[in-house]
Amino acid sequence: MNRTDHTAAALAALGHPARLSLFRLLVRAGPQGLLVGEIGAHLDMPLSTLAHHLRSLKQAGLVVQTRQGREVETRANTEAMRDIVDFLMSECCKGVPALARQP
Repeated sequence: MNRTDHTAAALAALGHPARLSLFRLLVRAGPQGLLVGEIGAHLDMPLSTLAHHLRSLKQAGLVVQTRQGREVETRANTEAMRDIVDFLMSECCKGVPALARQP
């Protein structure tokens, strides 16, 4: 998958209000992340629905999960988000070549 496709997939994953709220919650939680049950409690979301949204964010590379015994710790992949923002802003203010206009 090229960088444009990867960025589009990540932004599409964040395009759902529940996933955007979930990602923002994980950003606020910081590098230690949250347990899945804690995320569900904070967002008042059933675990089955949460699992669906987490799967989408994980596939897009925006969250990282680590099993801690019976618990699953989930963290925002802030490095991936920085890469996405850098890609979006990489050509900022470089100008756009003029197009030849037909008379």
